[in-house]
Amino acid sequence: MTDPAQQRVSCTIADGVAQVRLNRPDKLNALDPEMFSALAETGLRLHEEPRVRAVVLSGEGRSFCAGLDFESFRAMAGGGGPDGRTPHPPIGPAKALGQQAVHVWRHLPVPVIAAVRGVAYGGGLQLALGADIRVVAPGSRLSVLEIKWGLVPDMTGTQVLPELVGRDVAKELTFTGRVVGGAEAVSLGLATKLADDPAEAALELAAEIAGKNPDAVRHAKRLLDAAGQVDLEEGFAAEQRALAALLGTPNQIEAVQAAFGDRAPEFTDPDGAGDA
Repeated sequence: MTDPAQQRVSCTIADGVAQVRLNRPDKLNALDPEMFSALAETGLRLHEEPRVRAVVLSGEGRSFCAGLDFESFRAMAGGGGPDGRTPHPPIGPAKALGQQAVHVWRHLPVPVIAAVRGVAYGGGLQLALGADIRVVAPGSRLSVLEIKWGLVPDMTGTQVLPELVGRDVAKELTFTGRVVGGAEAVSLGLATKLADDPAEAALELAAEIAGKNPDAVRHAKRLLDAAGQVDLEEGFAAEQRALAALLGTPNQIEAVQAAFGDRAPEFTDPDGAGDA
């Protein structure tokens, strides 16, 4: 019998870009335990794949993700729920399965771009917040919807949202659960940019990133993620360590030679996965 988790998420890799798609279009890609597991497991596999230089996260069909599957919600109301099922060790600080399904994308050493159309409600929005960059359609609808069900965001959202939109806006969105359109999402900082075709725009951006020195991109993601999480002394020191690790390496030299030669660079993928 086929494992349902293996059917929930598809993943293809080409030219350094991994396309990860939630694959329950008939349910607007709603999240159930199998989807949580598939997301976490896919992210962990990509973490060990050195040829991946950028990731595009999207949903099949007309929506990114409608949030928690209703049947899963009913199970949670009865005291059950997906977070009790954690088939692998913690991913960084994320121990609950729902948190792992989101944090695994922040945990990746390469940039992750979420392409959002249709709805991104509740857990679906939290999943989008796990990406480094969010490209949304003008007609998309986003909501911190958990308050509607008498709940709070529990998939890392309470920790990530204030960083993006500010503490006061994060509270307003969380306390009310109001729906935000694409343009307002960008103005609030909830999304990065608008595009009529978010998937196409995200792939173009991912291809551009994949054409840069992959070692420098990995260092840059790590440095930027640490900003505000460490004191300035450690942040400044980390910059210098990254610079020392990059200067004179084959990929760094290739970047310079390609720039002066007015040609496309040919970079070598990192030897191993994880940190560059």
